[in-house]
Amino acid sequence: MRSWWIGFLALGVLVAGPLRAETLKVAMEGAFPPFEEVGEDGKLKGFNVDIANALCAQMKTDCELVRFPFDDLIPTLNAKKSDLVLASMSITAERQQLVDFTDKYSQTPTYFFGKNDEINEVFITPRRVSGKRIGVQRGTVYDSYLIDKFAKYAAIERFDSAQEAYDALYQGKVNLVLDDAVSGYMSFLDTPRGEGFGRVGGAVVAPKYMGVGQGIAVRKGDEALKARLNQALAVILSNGTYNRIERQYFRQFSVY
Repeated sequence: MRSWWIGFLALGVLVAGPLRAETLKVAMEGAFPPFEEVGEDGKLKGFNVDIANALCAQMKTDCELVRFPFDDLIPTLNAKKSDLVLASMSITAERQQLVDFTDKYSQTPTYFFGKNDEINEVFITPRRVSGKRIGVQRGTVYDSYLIDKFAKYAAIERFDSAQEAYDALYQGKVNLVLDDAVSGYMSFLDTPRGEGFGRVGGAVVAPKYMGVGQGIAVRKGDEALKARLNQALAVILSNGTYNRIERQYFRQFSVY
């Protein structure tokens, strides 16, 4: 009887005590507008932030956003400093050796950007940019692509952020920048500094490097979290939540 009573009391404490909500640490760079950036209030904002919050709301869990440099996102995830990475990270075979990915949650084309009179070619090939200087954000899939395909012919200038690469383009320190279309248009071409600059050539198609879209990274073997995220993603895609978020940031094109 005594042991039963103690067990009953313990159960009562558990039932009556406060229930602590699960908190997922969501890692992102915070320097890739309009996907993610730090607002005037010091808080992260942007498309990725809203998608993260929508997914956490659907999973009925809390989100804690944490920032790391882009090339540290996977190492810090595997060091358990975050639970997932939602940072416009392309799904590639190389990265899949280190982490698991959800289904894609976005996918945008890749372009070279430069002065309007820089190169009037439909296709940009390594030989056509011989002697040029090409800027790119360090640690991205665009970085890997340029190093493998263009380094023999052009000088590859690597920067810590896409914005720094566009600063160098504006200042004439590089001739071209290879980047995501959304970043190129919204962070540079559609700003006052983008006058006289434009998209150079057609879209760069290289699935080996650019992957098959951007996914949410989780640690290898974390099938439970991956499944929950995929289920939540399917819901926000089907119920209009994703479209509402998308329209707040991208009115001229879709990022899915």
